[in-house]
Amino acid sequence: MRVPLTIGDFLERAAFVHGDRVAIVDEPDTPGSLGSITYNEMHARARGMAAALDAMDVGPGERVALVSPNSGRFLVSYFGVSGFGRVLVPINFRLNTDEVRYIVQHSGAKLLLVDPEMDEQLAGVTAPVRLVLDGRDDAELFAPGPVAGSGGDGGGPRPWAGDEDAACSINYTSGTTARPKGVELTHRTCWLNASSFGWHTTVTDRDVLLHTLPMFHCNGWGMPYAVTAMGGRHVVLRKVDGEEILRRIESEGVTLLCGAPAVVAAILAAAAERVDGGLGVPGAGTLRMVVAGAPPPSKTIERIETELGWEFIQIYGLTETAPLLTVNRAPYEWDGLDPAVRSVRLARAGVPAVGVRVRIDDEGEVMARSNHVFAGYWDQPEESATALEGGWFHTGDGGYLDGPYTVISDRKKDVIITGGENVSSIEVEDCLYQHPDVAEVAVIGVPDEKWGETVKALVVVRSGATVTEEELIEHCRAHMAHFKAPRSVELRDALIRTATGKLQKYKLRQPYWEGRQRSVN
Repeated sequence: MRVPLTIGDFLERAAFVHGDRVAIVDEPDTPGSLGSITYNEMHARARGMAAALDAMDVGPGERVALVSPNSGRFLVSYFGVSGFGRVLVPINFRLNTDEVRYIVQHSGAKLLLVDPEMDEQLAGVTAPVRLVLDGRDDAELFAPGPVAGSGGDGGGPRPWAGDEDAACSINYTSGTTARPKGVELTHRTCWLNASSFGWHTTVTDRDVLLHTLPMFHCNGWGMPYAVTAMGGRHVVLRKVDGEEILRRIESEGVTLLCGAPAVVAAILAAAAERVDGGLGVPGAGTLRMVVAGAPPPSKTIERIETELGWEFIQIYGLTETAPLLTVNRAPYEWDGLDPAVRSVRLARAGVPAVGVRVRIDDEGEVMARSNHVFAGYWDQPEESATALEGGWFHTGDGGYLDGPYTVISDRKKDVIITGGENVSSIEVEDCLYQHPDVAEVAVIGVPDEKWGETVKALVVVRSGATVTEEELIEHCRAHMAHFKAPRSVELRDALIRTATGKLQKYKLRQPYWEGRQRSVN
């Protein structure tokens, strides 16, 4: 027997097995908040959403774009859209209007859902149907529908046969091109990633997940699917704030959270203030934190495990791999190790996840094969063929193997990861070249304790120009999302090139990374 693996399976199971349990504790006092709802209610709203999409003539295979911070409505959309055959396009809400417009147009979205806080900013971004996620404009879309088997499916969604090779979501990511690429993830890809992720992090029905990771970011890495499948509770956090995270952990009994190193930094800073104020830090001995986006320094890992008393788990992957490739969770053999030694071992990217094979090619690039590598880039067949050349996914990261452990040591692609977000250095360079006073520019990533890496621009200005570093930064902030803009600019007389005129960015980065074992942070 072969039954298609579709992500609708997860919510269906949760409603059937744990229907009366609280599924979502939404962010309070925000427009469109769902409050606290059970799995039966979540399931009914997902079905109602699918029925509303039927009525809007948004059929299977058609795209629904969503621009929003974390919310209960976002969680329902994972299943109300993808679970019934449509394709969710979650968009980074930190992007500017032009960037969002490009993604909506490139994906061919038939419906655009916009958070009320972004409505005015994105007023010029349209689709055939556009709704605001405020509980009024979208009330019909999120109204509960009849549950299957409750005396007939009248008014329910049209049945979808289910195709595990159909697109589940298209997640746009910055890479080596000036325009973001749409990563097409299938139901099979997302289903297997969530299962493997839940397996490696031991997700159970007792877990309470605090959504400290943006839901748009590779579908929350797949953890929303994994926790839903097991009937765990979702606690929605709209904005990252260290003290608020600690407060929610305390009040909601949170056992699990995911995030980038910048989230870790915010939590550690808030915890230090609590300790100084004579307050305790919640979660000791019961909470585990999964970190990805960039390998944090070993000292940060040590602080998580000793100062907070939380278990640290590191994963490595990319949006194109849904994202799980490697996992570093301390095996029992490390239990007696000195915390400093243990943290150094945990700083490696990790061992291959179940179903993943990793190898390093002759040029030092990390390559991977698995059942949850993406189908390709949406409407970009040449880019897809390059990324999947030879039957292996080319990560663009440089690294080496330390026994079974992958260690990421450098980036071959022109990508900077700052605060867990990918920034294309080429995109930033293109923006700077639009300034009339810029003659040459090279954008690189430099180490930063809070953000992992920050964007730095090395600029040669035209003869006679008087532009300042601050003016160049403001120029970028006016034309692109603020997180992409350089945090620092260094004016230079010239940029060293090879005999053929090529910039060697690894040489430009070298002085800033001197004394470090790796060229990523």
